[in-house]
Amino acid sequence: MTQSPSTAAVRSAATILKAGIESAAGSVSLGCSFSMEDVAIIDIAQQAGITLGIFAIDTGRLNEETYEVAESLVERYRVKIDWYFPLHDYVERLEREKGLFSFRESLENRHECCHIRKVEPLSRALKGLSGWVTGMRREQGITRTDLKAVECDDLNGGLLKINPLIEWSEEQLLTYSKQHNLPVNRLFREGYRSIGCAPCTRAVKPGEDARGGRWWWENPENKECGLHRR
Repeated sequence: MTQSPSTAAVRSAATILKAGIESAAGSVSLGCSFSMEDVAIIDIAQQAGITLGIFAIDTGRLNEETYEVAESLVERYRVKIDWYFPLHDYVERLEREKGLFSFRESLENRHECCHIRKVEPLSRALKGLSGWVTGMRREQGITRTDLKAVECDDLNGGLLKINPLIEWSEEQLLTYSKQHNLPVNRLFREGYRSIGCAPCTRAVKPGEDARGGRWWWENPENKECGLHRR
């Protein structure tokens, strides 16, 4: 039986969100990758009357289906999404010197690509913010088991990082999405349970954890891009 998120779980997420924003005492935005988690957070914030900025990073290699979710959110909630892109000089240099798939050659090369396409744009997106919100959940993988609901993001200058869905299971998330008819990336129905850049994402096999399809050629303990490295 699919486990439905209780009213208490939804209230808890809203409470974490509100408490984190109050503690940040400044501007707070959701770093949105258009996952089910991020869409649920936007819906919960809207239902609770919580004002929350939204930014997104276009790495240049997102799936078409991801953009469809972004457009659906703008239409449904009338939200403004602040888009950030990699610096084109860095991308051009990387591809000229190392080709289009250097990230599959070594962990060092993959971190380099992620830094150019994700981490550096994130640093610009976070400028002027006091905190940011993520859709990370403890259940997602071994790199996220020690998450806290509200924590200090030392990687990004000590901003507050707010994780309102920290205790939610994937079943709860999927049920909430169905109950509220939320936009869901079409790739999820094809077995993609964690969706990033197209060349680095694939459907997971039965029994694999949610992030098993991310950088599938790497060991599980390495499966972070630098945005949330722990």
